[in-house]
Amino acid sequence: MSDLKHRISELKSEYLPKIAEVVEAHGLDDLYLALFSKKHGIITQWLKELSQLGESAKKEAGPWLNALQNELKEAIEHKRAELATARLKDPQIDLTYPELPASGGMLHPTTQIIREMNSFFRYYGYSIVEGPEIETEEYNFRKLNLPEGHPATDLQDTLYIAGDILLTSHTSSVEARVLSNQKPPIRVAFPGKCYRNETINSSNAAFFHQYQGFVVDEGITMEHLKGTLDAFHKFLFGEDIELRYRYKYYPEVSPGMGIDMKCRFCQGAGCTVCRYRGWVEVLGSGMIHYNILKMCGIDADKYTGFAFGMGLDRLVMQRFGIDDIRKLYGGIVYQ
Repeated sequence: MSDLKHRISELKSEYLPKIAEVVEAHGLDDLYLALFSKKHGIITQWLKELSQLGESAKKEAGPWLNALQNELKEAIEHKRAELATARLKDPQIDLTYPELPASGGMLHPTTQIIREMNSFFRYYGYSIVEGPEIETEEYNFRKLNLPEGHPATDLQDTLYIAGDILLTSHTSSVEARVLSNQKPPIRVAFPGKCYRNETINSSNAAFFHQYQGFVVDEGITMEHLKGTLDAFHKFLFGEDIELRYRYKYYPEVSPGMGIDMKCRFCQGAGCTVCRYRGWVEVLGSGMIHYNILKMCGIDADKYTGFAFGMGLDRLVMQRFGIDDIRKLYGGIVYQ
């Protein structure tokens, strides 16, 4: 104990004069980190050592360390206030000079979620890519196992510009481009804007966002897909998220899997947002179709892959408690 008292006395003798001599606020920040940072702070390390002592030693040494912490922190705050006061009295400062207005803006909810999702998939080794909003039928349909005349092309109510040029109706067109131009192993994710001739209501719009990702490598299975989606939804919504997996047909994948999230507005009881079903469909997924891999020049006998496409706007609505998609893009500020 006498050794600890001696170390405390030495530390006070060293750092109290240093604090008093500081002339810039950043110098105080440096001293604070040297003493109290969670990983390398001197006081922090001493407190860790204290936890390894016996009960009687803790009772004796604990008050000494607490008193030392308080004295040094008070000295730092006192010096910080002293520097601030001195700065205001500086004759070189014109207090009548107008300040620049503080920014009151914030990122759009969709942008916030996209950045969070990008960080999640980057952590798991995905590259974030992008694609055009004006696309050809070749990438929007043909290379996605949707031949001419396929009924799914009508169901999407595609908006054509001229000939086979159209506004991309889903982010899967980016998948077709990446598969055609890269070789496995591939692991990518990408947000994108989509356009369809939709009747606008509380849950659908003619302009909306999707978020898609896919992996192609040897030995990829549905278990990899489910594990990825479980981890993603827990990351975005928390451990208490409830998901429902069900078989669903999509021409781009085989087998296909739809995923529903228990409605966070009504907790499954049924409301206008979930159309009184208790669940909201948030994405489609599955194993990339054998034909798509072949059409994009990938050896489908050697490689397999999974893909998923999320209704990004619905995820944003569930996350922020927005009950109408028109509030996201209608240009009205809701208080």
